[in-house]
Amino acid sequence: MRLPCFLPDVPEVREDVADYLGEVQAVDSYVAALVAELDAAGLLDSTLVVVSGDHGMPGVPHGKCELHDHGTAVPLVARVPGGTPGRIVDDFVSLPELAPTFLEVAGVPRPEGMTAPSLLPALLSDHGGQIDPARSFVITGRERHVDTARDGNLPNPMRAIRTADHLYIRNFAPDRLPLGRPGIAAAGEGADAKALETNTFAAYPDMDASPTKAWVVRHGTEGEWRWLADYCFAPRPAEELYDLRADPDQIKNVAADPAQAAVRRELAARLDAELSAADDPRLAADVPFEKPPFTDVEPRGRP
Repeated sequence: MRLPCFLPDVPEVREDVADYLGEVQAVDSYVAALVAELDAAGLLDSTLVVVSGDHGMPGVPHGKCELHDHGTAVPLVARVPGGTPGRIVDDFVSLPELAPTFLEVAGVPRPEGMTAPSLLPALLSDHGGQIDPARSFVITGRERHVDTARDGNLPNPMRAIRTADHLYIRNFAPDRLPLGRPGIAAAGEGADAKALETNTFAAYPDMDASPTKAWVVRHGTEGEWRWLADYCFAPRPAEELYDLRADPDQIKNVAADPAQAAVRRELAARLDAELSAADDPRLAADVPFEKPPFTDVEPRGRP
């Protein structure tokens, strides 16, 4: 198995990834058992089965809390009664579109304020590839993960647009550490290995604790891996642009490359237009996410 270049090819990380893939296999088995139960009950051919998941592998670079593919992509598999099996649809979709899809299948009117489109046309199509030409991009975003990750409980606001060939990310607060304060990571190579492995939540708390995170935190001061620690934990520029054809792992930011200037301008304008059309509060003159109640710390220890 080839690991992406943002995951160090070392035994600790390989074991972490293997554990994750083991959980994926377990879910596959659970789904197979549920499908078998539907079949045994005579309901399989009248039931729409949709399987998805949470976004991003936790506790790894590029994972959960990041807007790179490894942090935003989710599995989405559907079994449609009477549908054409084995299809792979290339349309960009998002999970909020499942609710209107289920309502349409059930013949239930959608409630006021539900703006996401239904996926039913793609589900009922008999061919793969691009079904709807308008579904050529998807918008993703992030405000906060761990409320106390930064002084003042401030978020790390990001928005992105993903097309077939490019990923463009806007960092609205490039002065902020993307994954929060260093915490025990400041101890560097002199830190106790077991402490780092068992308490990595204290270091860069917006990245979940994991064996991979512990390894990156511990070895981030070493020459060979300094680039990865800086890439994960150092402040990001206001704009990131990745050419997915040349850089599928999304490591080389080409936003400042003159050869990519036209693409950067086009994607920045498309992102701005989509955020404005959605009345994204991040574009407001007085951003609500930067003050209470959003910056209030959630009470701990409640029953």
